[in-house]
Amino acid sequence: MMITLTPSDTALRFPFQLVAEPLAQVEQAIRGEARAFDPGVEGYVAYVCGSSGKRIRPALALLAGGATGGYHEGHQRLGLILELIHVASLVHDDIMDGAATRRSMPTAAAKWGGSLSVLLGDALFAHALELATRYDDVEMCRQISRAARDVCSGEILQTQRRFDLNLTVDDYLRILRMKTGALFTAATALGARLNDQPERVVQALHDYGDKLGTAYQIYDDCVDLVGSEERAGKTLGTDLAKGKLTLPVLYLLEGASGPQKDKLRRMLIEREPVDVDVLAGIADYVGAVDAAVATAATMVAEAAAELDCLPGGDHHDALIGLTDYLAGLLERCRLGR
Repeated sequence: MMITLTPSDTALRFPFQLVAEPLAQVEQAIRGEARAFDPGVEGYVAYVCGSSGKRIRPALALLAGGATGGYHEGHQRLGLILELIHVASLVHDDIMDGAATRRSMPTAAAKWGGSLSVLLGDALFAHALELATRYDDVEMCRQISRAARDVCSGEILQTQRRFDLNLTVDDYLRILRMKTGALFTAATALGARLNDQPERVVQALHDYGDKLGTAYQIYDDCVDLVGSEERAGKTLGTDLAKGKLTLPVLYLLEGASGPQKDKLRRMLIEREPVDVDVLAGIADYVGAVDAAVATAATMVAEAAAELDCLPGGDHHDALIGLTDYLAGLLERCRLGR
């Protein structure tokens, strides 16, 4: 049974319209950075940077700036840097997952092979860190570098723990906080730091980004199991096939009976083809997805509560709006729509 998700982006309209002008400048800068590379490399960089996603990380940096005194050129540069790191991580992800499409386009690995794509991702990481050195505040560069390190470390740990049936929920969440939460956290916390906010505000926005990013990745992991490729715009069903034990699968293993658990483990260890119909037939598949969604929904509510330290206003409301948007995605995932 493949469930088609049909989330509307209507809830994103206000947050993104609020920062539309600086976000457009960030978009232009992202596409323009290809020209910083050798002409022989420029086309590859332009391709992977040109398939625009939602640019949620640059938007978060701008919204965090707007909510803590106003955004400026430093926030746009932060958004550019974090998006380049994100794109680099996606290039590497697609190689490891054997994904053929992303945002309805062939992945770099599908077009040019894994060897070239590894180097392409490395080049993007290095370029992003070079841009970070242009901040006068050394701590900005240090924290951006740490975020990039955490993204890569999270991917290493996830790869290391593939097919590891001893993986716990706490292990999984720790990996998510590194591979996805790190860039959300950098966007929001450093967005506040650029405005010289007190530590309590920087920490609150750090925690907001961490919880929002982790919850978003849980949602994405659920979509890999129950989504449609047409809606998602990328290859789905790769997580389980590659041995990634995501939260719904961990809950499935926790809730299965002894014989069901043995069958699941045998299927995973022996790398037998696994599809939703098989999972639904041997354990409480829907309940496991619902439990994962509920965990993410709790994080989203906690993220919204972190914003209580900020003054009211449009940018504060927009940050709340992002949590509302993700809560809506999670609810649709739970309902199978």
